[in-house]
Amino acid sequence: MDRRHFLALSGAAAASVALPRAGAAAVLEYSPGLVTERLAAGETLFLDFKASWCSTCAAQERVINALKAGNPAYEQAITFVNVDWDAHGKSDLAKSLKIPRRSTLVVLKGNQELGRIVAGTSEADIKALMDRALTAATA
Repeated sequence: MDRRHFLALSGAAAASVALPRAGAAAVLEYSPGLVTERLAAGETLFLDFKASWCSTCAAQERVINALKAGNPAYEQAITFVNVDWDAHGKSDLAKSLKIPRRSTLVVLKGNQELGRIVAGTSEADIKALMDRALTAATA
């Protein structure tokens, strides 16, 4: 194989890795208006209020990613939204939901909060919250 073919194949392989799986919703980064827009479209949202420097947030993220890897239905039915605590911790969204701190996970559907976890990292608790979101999304 010559260098040109190798580079073409390498580029195609790298591009395919970066693309999300068909049918899987990407994790969205929060911006003002996003939550209202997605709820109005009938989506079930899993909000993750996190900070890059937060060890509890990192532990929650590891559990969430493992659960999503074990059950693709989560990503197919639920819209996951990361909310950067440093940028949006004092936003209208955080105030309206009374988010007490980073490492808060909240599930919303319509105009209802279906559940939340504050600073919890238990796989069983996070799975129960994700299952509640999945049930709402597929109902």
